[in-house]
Amino acid sequence: MGDVAKDLAAGTVGGASQLIVGHPFDTIKVKLQSQPTLLPGQPPKFSGAFDAVKQTIAAEGPRGLFKGMGAPLATVATFNAVLFTVRGQMETTVRSHPGAPLTVSQQFICGAGAGVAVSFLRCPTELIKCRLQAQSALGGSGAADGAVKYGGSMDVARQVLRSEGGTKGLFKGLVPTMAREIPGNAIMFGVYEAINQWIAGGTDTSGLGRGSLIVAGGLAGASFWLLVYPTDVVKSVIQVDDYKNPKFYGSLDAFRKIQATQGFKGLYKGFGPAMARSIPANAIVFLAYEMTRSALG
Repeated sequence: MGDVAKDLAAGTVGGASQLIVGHPFDTIKVKLQSQPTLLPGQPPKFSGAFDAVKQTIAAEGPRGLFKGMGAPLATVATFNAVLFTVRGQMETTVRSHPGAPLTVSQQFICGAGAGVAVSFLRCPTELIKCRLQAQSALGGSGAADGAVKYGGSMDVARQVLRSEGGTKGLFKGLVPTMAREIPGNAIMFGVYEAINQWIAGGTDTSGLGRGSLIVAGGLAGASFWLLVYPTDVVKSVIQVDDYKNPKFYGSLDAFRKIQATQGFKGLYKGFGPAMARSIPANAIVFLAYEMTRSALG
């Protein structure tokens, strides 16, 4: 239980740091992903990431970049407790003997297991977050008449529970969430361990400094998004889709329609902000986690 408590504390510190650093980038990513497909010749609401930033600040002020932060911030302790605790317990299971260093392939397995667990927390909190982040893009486009306006995270949850099938509505997009989290966390933790071992020149990475942890964490986060970004686009469009008049009837339908109407490029809308976020945000989360875990002994 001592290790579980340490993972909880270190994961919470790391997750809060990651959220504060990365949320504005995430807001722009979701706005770009969820803006409607318009008729040929019509310009999109946002011409790119910088335009989305300018329009968001002009219309909503700097606070608009942090819209939807309440739900993930409120659950950051639980999410990171699950992520790092499940990973830690799986490390104990796959080790050949207590204290043995893990191989990169074993870290892949531990990351995938953690991804399964956190998907069930990620899905409802990201649905709430995406609804709040995307509503200005959808409501102001003219392509989503009657788009629901939400007053905050609790208002989103209440409206979904009341009008979109109860608890089931909060888990809309669970399949693409799992398709993102399982391979994404597998590759992220595997790459993190591989880079650390490469820098350390062996399996003992306990002596690595902060600079090495920052590099490994940043590259690990980038690898996450390089692998799974199209599934994140599918998840976002499904979660902000209108419940009464849906455009998409599942993950495969969303994938096919995005590719048919927007081409391969449509599956990478918002990729720039996602990558700009992933490197510093994941560098921070791994550094904060490792430093807190080390301080706790």
